[in-house]
This record gives sequence, structure tokens and C-alpha cells, in this order.
Amino acid sequence: MPRISLTPPDSLLTRLGAWYSRRTYGKVLDPGLAYGHHARVLSTYVGLERRAAKWNALDSGLKHLAVMAAAALINCSWCVDFGYWEGRKLGLSREKIEGVPRWREAPEVFTGLELLVMEYAEAVTETGPTVTDELAADLIARLGEPAFVELTAMVALENWRSRVNSAFGLTSQGFAEDCRIPGGR
Repeated sequence: MPRISLTPPDSLLTRLGAWYSRRTYGKVLDPGLAYGHHARVLSTYVGLERRAAKWNALDSGLKHLAVMAAAALINCSWCVDFGYWEGRKLGLSREKIEGVPRWREAPEVFTGLELLVMEYAEAVTETGPTVTDELAADLIARLGEPAFVELTAMVALENWRSRVNSAFGLTSQGFAEDCRIPGGR
């Protein structure tokens, strides 16, 4: 049960957000409804998300795996659920998406670079961060500095998302189920 009402004050901003959300995702996103109680926070958050969506120094699949690893470590069920939908939209395999929360148990599902990216995402997410010089240097050598900066910023952004959604008490909205094809993968 959410800790905050998902019925924000009616305003042009919340109506516009609900319209965009329905059009883009097929439903109004609960985080948007929660943020709708504070117009400036909602506006700032949406602006950040829109700008971050334009970053392109890091491969989108690697970026997604990093985001999912951070969300899983924080245990944000809303973020993991939505991440499943996003991963399928990106064309990632169901096996890979479902394997992120347990990536250490099934390393054969992922490439060496994907494993390194998820290790880094978790290291950044730990309270306090446990990033080592060796891990950072390895990623910089493989990705380059612009992609490394983007990776770090995306993990930090997912920490914001996951921690806020968890604090609000938001849980799955059924995105993972919406992706499933009966009897298929």
C-alpha cells in the first residue's frame, strides 16, 4: 500500500503528465502521481529524466542492466517491474532481464562487460559506495571516460528513483506481466 496518496491535486501539470504517461506507457505511472503533490519537484524530476534520456555515450543495453542492478539491490519492486518492460522494449532477452537480480548466480547469461557493469552499479549503490580503483579503471579502459561518467550518473539517477519509490511505498504496476506472451518467452 502506498504511503502517499496517488491522487495529487488536479492541475494542468498533473493532467499533462497523466496524458503523456498513458500515451507512452499505457497507464499513469504511480511515481508521477506521487510527485504530483509537489509541482516543482515533479517538474524538476521530469526535466532531469528527459535530459538523461538523451545521453548516448553508453550502450543502452549496458545502461539498462546497470539501472536494473541498482534497483534490485535497493529492492524497489516498482523499478524492477518497470525495468522489465523497458528491457523488453530495448530488445533484451527475457533471460537476461530476469537474471539481473541474481546475476552472480548465473554469470553465463551475461558477457564479461555486462557483469562488470552490474558489479559497478552495485558498488555505487552500496551504502557507502564500494567502488575500487581497479573496477573504475577497468570500466574506463573498456568504455571510455564519457561512457563511464554516464554509467555513474545513470546509477545515481536510479538510486534516486528506487529510493524515492521505496520510501513512497510504491510497488509493481504490472509492467512485467504486460510483457509476457502466454506460453512463450
